[in-house]
Amino acid sequence: MLVDVDHLLATPMFDSHRCSIGFHPLHSYYAIVVYALGSIFLKGDYRIISVGLLFHMLTDFQDYYCWN
Repeated sequence: MLVDVDHLLATPMFDSHRCSIGFHPLHSYYAIVVYALGSIFLKGDYRIISVGLLFHMLTDFQDYYCWN
């Protein structure tokens, strides 16, 4: 997904011991709140995108905490 483009800003780009939630700009807690509000208040395709972004954050959270 395009939301992972913010990983290019990090050094190193991938670190298995770093949780992307709260570290990368598009994975920040503020961004997650915007995605949650979008899934409630937006209509049509924008709502679908917001829900998809929330699922992406959930899988990033799960990847880190279940495998480390």
